[in-house]
Amino acid sequence: MLGDLKSSRVIIAKGFLFLLTGCVAAAMLLIDHPDVRSGLLLLIAIWSFCRFYYFAFYVIQHYVDPTYHFAGLTSFIRYLWNRRSK
Repeated sequence: MLGDLKSSRVIIAKGFLFLLTGCVAAAMLLIDHPDVRSGLLLLIAIWSFCRFYYFAFYVIQHYVDPTYHFAGLTSFIRYLWNRRSK
C-alpha cells in the first residue's frame, strides 16, 4: 500500500490535476449537451458535492463529534456505520 504524500509540490500538483480533470469532464458534458439546462444541472451537482464534502469532514469534526478525524470518504462511511451500530 502507498504511504501518505509528504511533498507539498506533489500534493499541489495532485490538486491541480483534480481541477483539470473536473474542467475537462465538465467541458465534455457541455459540448455533448450545449444547453442552459445541462449547464445549470452541472453547476448544481458540483456545488452539492462540494457541500457534502465540507459536511462530511469539517461539520462532523467541528460540530457533531470533535473526536472524529477524517482520513477520506471511506473513513467517513465507517464512522457513520459504527455510529449507527451503537
